[in-house]
Amino acid sequence: MTSAHPAAPESRTTVVLGVIGGSGLYQMDALADATQVELTTPFGTPSAPYTVGKLPRPNARPLDAVFLPRHGVGHRYLPSEINYRANIHGMKQLGVTHLVCVSAVGSLREHVAPGHLVLPDQFIDRTKGVRASTFFGDGVVGHVQFGRPTCDRLRPLVAAAARESGATVHEGGACVVMEGPAFSTRAESELYRSFGAVIIGMTALPEAKLAREAELAYAMLALSTDYDCWHEEEVSVEAVMAVMAGNIERARKTLLGLAARLPERTAELPYPHAVAGAVMTAPEHIGVDARRRLDLIVGHVLGR
Repeated sequence: MTSAHPAAPESRTTVVLGVIGGSGLYQMDALADATQVELTTPFGTPSAPYTVGKLPRPNARPLDAVFLPRHGVGHRYLPSEINYRANIHGMKQLGVTHLVCVSAVGSLREHVAPGHLVLPDQFIDRTKGVRASTFFGDGVVGHVQFGRPTCDRLRPLVAAAARESGATVHEGGACVVMEGPAFSTRAESELYRSFGAVIIGMTALPEAKLAREAELAYAMLALSTDYDCWHEEEVSVEAVMAVMAGNIERARKTLLGLAARLPERTAELPYPHAVAGAVMTAPEHIGVDARRRLDLIVGHVLGR
């Protein structure tokens, strides 16, 4: 009997939580039986070795989980230097089905104070095109739906766990993703406020787009550290770091609370089947190298 393709639904029946940590969140101490896993991908090298382990859960078996520090060990990569494709591909290699990405952000709204947590449901892309934002290309054309870029089923579970941690939580709203690494000008900050956006960060895109192409349910846990520069004064690294410690502790508690809320099976919390019907290139025109490169992304819909 032929085994199912590793990206096929038949092979992805158990929920595995992936966590990508942003500024300040460089490890997950709660992971039990943790091991470091170094991976290679068709898209290069991820930011760091992955930590693979289990998160404890009351009254349930431990949850398989995978952690990666987005900016590398010692925070060495600028937002525009991160190999987002390798990071997401590695998560897929390790069996992740649901992905929570933790990011420090600036607030564009008075009611979202430093120290609050935000679960955005939309993004506005203001990056400059230097980031590889798709697994497709080089002979394979594909278009996935991205109108609802975060998972409507996963996001409320993260929000509930965040509230249980004692955080003030805001659900919904748009996150502007800027190139960085400099913070906004005052004029830019006011422009983004005129868009109706709630927060601004530097890393959610192309992370969320690639997660969709990899068929990972995605939620962003945004940690508000400052008011950008529209409020009173310009942002400083010192001001951001002053708020960071409390935010990170709330994020750690949120992730533990989320683990307790996640079901065992993906049938109870589906991930997006995003690439079904997404590939435009005729199969007979997809070469061997392209098939090998994209096997974990679209191999289950192309056939062997």
